[in-house]
Order: sequence, then C-alpha cells, then structure tokens
Amino acid sequence: MLSHPFGCAFSGLGNEETNDVELAHLLLASAEKIGNQQYDRASKMLTQCAYLSSSTGSPVQRVSYYFAEALQERLNRETGRISFKGGKKGKQRMEFGVPIDYEEGQMNPSSALLECHQKLPFCQVLQFPGVQAIVEGVALARKVHLVDLGLQTGIAWTILMQALAARHECPVELFKLTAVGTDDHETEETGRRLANFAESMGLPFSFKPIILSNMADLKEDLFEITEDEAVAVYSPFVLRTMLTRSEHLDALMRVIRNLNPCIMVIKEIEAYHNSPSFFNRFIECLFFYSAFFDCLEACMDQNSQNRITTERHYFGHGIMNIVATEGEERTIRHVGIDVWRAFFARFGMVEIEFSHSSLYQANLIRKQFAYGSLCTLDMNKKCLTAGWKGTPLHTLSVWKFH
Repeated sequence: MLSHPFGCAFSGLGNEETNDVELAHLLLASAEKIGNQQYDRASKMLTQCAYLSSSTGSPVQRVSYYFAEALQERLNRETGRISFKGGKKGKQRMEFGVPIDYEEGQMNPSSALLECHQKLPFCQVLQFPGVQAIVEGVALARKVHLVDLGLQTGIAWTILMQALAARHECPVELFKLTAVGTDDHETEETGRRLANFAESMGLPFSFKPIILSNMADLKEDLFEITEDEAVAVYSPFVLRTMLTRSEHLDALMRVIRNLNPCIMVIKEIEAYHNSPSFFNRFIECLFFYSAFFDCLEACMDQNSQNRITTERHYFGHGIMNIVATEGEERTIRHVGIDVWRAFFARFGMVEIEFSHSSLYQANLIRKQFAYGSLCTLDMNKKCLTAGWKGTPLHTLSVWKFH
C-alpha cells in the first residue's frame, strides 16, 4: 500500500494547500492502482482528481489536470475503451523536446515558444554558454559553417553573429548556416530574419534550409561542406526524438561525424522517462513536469494564453504520451546525460569543459531574471545542468570527435 507522501498532518494548511496535497496523494495512489490493475479503485480516485484539478488553477491543480487525464486514458486503454489521445494526429513539430500536434488554422505555437524563451530563466541561461562554446571552437576560422539540427526562433544565432562580426584579429569572411527542419515556411522565414540581421551587422552570410519529413533521410551531401570551413553542429532536443528508432539515431551520428565538426553543442532533456516500469516512469514524469508548471506559475501570468498553450500543447502532450502509451506509440523517451555519454562514446566523442567565461555568462544571465535564484545551475562532470528549485530539466554539453 502506498503511504501518503506528505504524511497525515493537514492542520495548519489553507484550503488550496490541502487540496494540492490531496491531489498529489490521489494521483500517486491512482497510478499505483492502475499499475496493479485495480481499475475500479483507480477510476474512483481519478473521478476525485477530475473534481479537484483545474487547467487554470494553482500549479498543482494544473499539472494534476493533465496527469489525471493521462491516467484516465491509460485506464481506458487497459480496460478496452481506447480513444488514442496519446497517438499522432495532424501536423507535428518539436518544441521542448516534445512532438506537438496542431491543426492548420490553430494558433501558431511559436508565440508561446517565444514568450517561454523570454521569461523562463533556464532557456536563456543555457543559450549563452552554448553560443560562447561555438565562438571559442571556431575562433581561428575565417569561414564558419554552423549546422543547426533543429532551428527554432534563431535568437541564439543573432548573438553568435554579433560575436563573429566583432572579430578583428581574424575577421570572418563567411558565416554559413544550414538549418535542418520539418516546416519549410517557418525555417525559411527564420532564415530571412537572420539574413537581414547579418546584413545590419556587415557580416557575410548565407542560409540553406534542409527540409525533411524524416531525419533518417539526412545525408552528408546535403550540407555542401567545403574544406576551408570550420563546421560546428548544434543539436537542440533532437537526438532523444530518435530513441525509438536506434538505427536512425546511429545513422544521424555517422553523418555528423563525417562532417568532421570542430565542435558539437548538444542541449537535451535531463530526465529518465524510459523506464519499463509504468509506476517508476510515472513518478519521474510527475516530478519533472511539476517543476515546469511551478516555473510557469512564477514567470508567466496565470491567464496568459501563451502559458495555457505551453501547458496544453507542449507539456500536456508529453504527459499523455509518457503516461498513457506503450510500445512504438510511446515516442517520448527522455534519458539523462549518463545514458548519452555511453552512447556518444561509441562514436569516438569526447566531452570538453566549458570555459570560465561560458559559466560566468550563464550565472550572469540567471541573475537578471526576477526569479533567477530559483533556477539552479549545476555541473554534472563537464556538463551544465539547468533546473528549477533543484529539479534538473535541461542539460548542455560540448563534444569533439576523435
């Protein structure tokens, strides 16, 4: 029998706090009952969860709303009432390392992504040291070729452009950006914005989009690498999307290795959502997403449409897929940096340290946010980990091929 995680002492708590503690208990107990195939008892608990939770309430009520929905979906599937909420539907794109479903005409999720980038401290905290690592990696190159495996807003590359344009001892003759994406319109629009910015900086710039429906189709000759270019590769939340197809992941890494990059910067989710044990996976998932919802509460307005979009279309989808599905349908399988280190070693990759300048910039950016003190920065060996109130969320690591 699962004991109450917060004990039995509810005295001294307000109504909302009592409600939150009860919700946490009900969610854990419901997951345990489903794991033990005690569906009737789980169903009754989930009915209580639905009553107490809310998609517009406190952070606990909001995250509980999506976990209760996912648990109900899993219960429906296991008892024969299948609705396939965790599966694919319509168009998809990747944000925060999660495949997002959206239909044509629905609000563009880029607006929510941009506000999250502006207001969530760990987004920018990892951006600057990543850019600094690239700047240092191509310091002696006159022609720089950046390969972005998951171009989004392109904000980071405006910072890189400023740094390259400011070089006087070894001026940059050409900055090439090859962007891999699945949405040709958004990728090309970002390319146009970056081209205009480069022109304003007086930086010679070329942009090439590679639009693919499947990363397995990525080939070396698509990149048009020349011998006099220093190649840097940036991988933002891309590799984990291929964990269910290990042969495709292996093929991608071979392509990257053959590009002979001088540096590869990798940003990934720091979580363990790939356990074969449903209940263990549920616990890990609950801690991870609870930290995100708590961060949104601190950094964004409660009724912000972008916050609601982030919670529903980004995190809600991730929770549904991790909790409700199994087998090939469970496409979201986050793993931590220790797993990635073992994988990268197979391709002769060596992790390198961040410079003191990179780490200084990360801490400087963190302090500029109103709630920056709640954003935790830690080192996991040579890897930089960013989290919220001590819960790791993202990692940034830098690698070379040997």
